[in-house]
Amino acid sequence: MIRTTIVRTLRSSFLARTNRCVVRHTQHPGRILARCCSSQDGKYLLHEQDGLYDHMTRGIIDDIEFDVEDICKNADSVAQRVRDRKGEMQEDEVYKLVDLWQERCRVKGQVDELQEQRQALANQGKDLKGQQNSAEFKDLQVKGRQLRKEFNEASRSETELNSQLYNILLRLPNSCHPSVPVGDESQARLVETVGEKPAFKFVPRGHLELGERLDILQLRHLANVSGHRSYYLKGAGAQLQHALVQFTQDRLYKQGFTPLVVPDFFYPAILEGCGMMKSRAFDTQIYTLDSTKHESLCLAGTAEVGIAGMFKDHVLRADQLPQKAFAVSTCYRAETWSGTEPHGIYRVHHFTKVEMFGVTANDDGTESDRLQQEFLALQKDLYSELGLCFRIIDMPTQELGLPAHRKYDVEAWMPGRDSFGEVSSASNCTDYQSKRLHIRYETEHEELKYAHTVNATACAVPRLIISILENFQQEDGSVVVPEALQPYMAGRKVLTVQDGLPMKYTGRERRVFKQHKKKFSKYR
Repeated sequence: MIRTTIVRTLRSSFLARTNRCVVRHTQHPGRILARCCSSQDGKYLLHEQDGLYDHMTRGIIDDIEFDVEDICKNADSVAQRVRDRKGEMQEDEVYKLVDLWQERCRVKGQVDELQEQRQALANQGKDLKGQQNSAEFKDLQVKGRQLRKEFNEASRSETELNSQLYNILLRLPNSCHPSVPVGDESQARLVETVGEKPAFKFVPRGHLELGERLDILQLRHLANVSGHRSYYLKGAGAQLQHALVQFTQDRLYKQGFTPLVVPDFFYPAILEGCGMMKSRAFDTQIYTLDSTKHESLCLAGTAEVGIAGMFKDHVLRADQLPQKAFAVSTCYRAETWSGTEPHGIYRVHHFTKVEMFGVTANDDGTESDRLQQEFLALQKDLYSELGLCFRIIDMPTQELGLPAHRKYDVEAWMPGRDSFGEVSSASNCTDYQSKRLHIRYETEHEELKYAHTVNATACAVPRLIISILENFQQEDGSVVVPEALQPYMAGRKVLTVQDGLPMKYTGRERRVFKQHKKKFSKYR
């Protein structure tokens, strides 16, 4: 298989000319937000500052290798893959890529030919050393200027074509496992249901009502504190979070995982390398630091980004694989509100999560499938030990995102919602992330190959708290602590109203209500 790297000319002197076309902040002109490159149709392509393409052109990272010739040979199947994913990318862009690649090959041949002519001309000039005033030497000078002009124009055209090619290549989705269902969420395939739903003799309450009655959860009166979709866990609620995290960590330690502490913010290139295209989505879930005051950094929505970033640009030995690691982190997501989501902590802007991440070999192509199944088995053991009823779903093509080759979702039964709700997922990303982040391994024959990566959620705290509160609630409003968590809760077996942190609110909203009540009381 021929692998072609298409950024050889990106660091030439001609790049300086294209990089002059930049998007700058209006109040802080010294801060570059994005770089532009003109296309043949006169339009401009934006490559985000500190994104993958920007880092390549500046020599911060090595060139990303794409098998462009294979993509062009199988354009129909690649277009079908794009069509099945139903993402932002359109299938006609695949055929545009084929045209761009053919044009780029033509221009590249022209650049090489002109360079050879320039070198031959330079050699002729050396033979005429000391004859600078001769007619023959002056004729060589005229030809040299013309060749330099043609070479500059061809090189500039090649750089622009490379920019357009990468604009498409970096947005191509990963391949799909043959067993993945095709279509939207309605086509998801049920793999297995584990456990039984609790049989209540009363109408079950939702987690918000339970949390507020126990005074271990606060969502009200936070509009002027931390905004909507934020929350406080108090007393036994905070203790329940720590218990879930410690319970999960202890199980992962026993399975040979390496614990990590990762940063919370990263350059856009790292998120893009993980398949999270910050600059492409209109309803992005990514928080970005103020570019007028800080570098181009983004808050991570999962520790997957941090762990993948740690392996970036590293080579592992084959006998070191698979590598299994986990990290506990605060995840930041600018979740949008659809208007149908019930109030509560199911979808919030910040939460604590334990994330598993694995790096495998790619010798027979099944190593990452086996690791994904291992992660899925761990998830089953964790949630079974907690006593939850849950089901495993093989997600269809439109739910995979860009990087996943195959993804399973685990959904727990939530009586307050009267439905199953997602609590975790397990994704096999094959070599999608490793190619972009240069995660490789050395085989026994000293050959460098791209590794495969797998990620899975071990414990998303808010979703598991919802499941525990709603499934283990009692008629009097108390909640029984799952037996597996009791050793981490100082032996506490039941959560009652005495376990919270009761406070009386005297903020502005309350005072305004009292003033209006007093003002209009005479009209009653």
